[in-house]
Amino acid sequence: MSERLRGVVLAHADLATALVEAARAIAGDETGLAPVSNAGCDRAGLAHRLEAAVRGGPALVFTDLAGGSCTNVAATVARGRADLRVVTGVNLAMLLEFAFHRDEALDAAAERAAAAGRAAVREVSR
Repeated sequence: MSERLRGVVLAHADLATALVEAARAIAGDETGLAPVSNAGCDRAGLAHRLEAAVRGGPALVFTDLAGGSCTNVAATVARGRADLRVVTGVNLAMLLEFAFHRDEALDAAAERAAAAGRAAVREVSR
């Protein structure tokens, strides 16, 4: 792959910024991740923010809630575009997996990140 993937964390309020800062604290500044918040904007404004962050792709968009406004906007923006994929249920594990494998093809990176995110969710308090 000639161009490294970009990652955009699209989430409610300050969650995107917090997740990206945490990923950078662990993996360094070259994570390829950019935060985008839905704070203070409507769907059209959020779509514009996402388009600006993606800058033409290829990019993997991580959203917080399946069925939430961020995911719905991301899915609309990505519809019909071969250079964008959306993964919902973002967590730190999937962002770190993305940061360390940005040279993969977009589909492979999306699958890898989603698998890492699923594997990180477990109950440990028993």
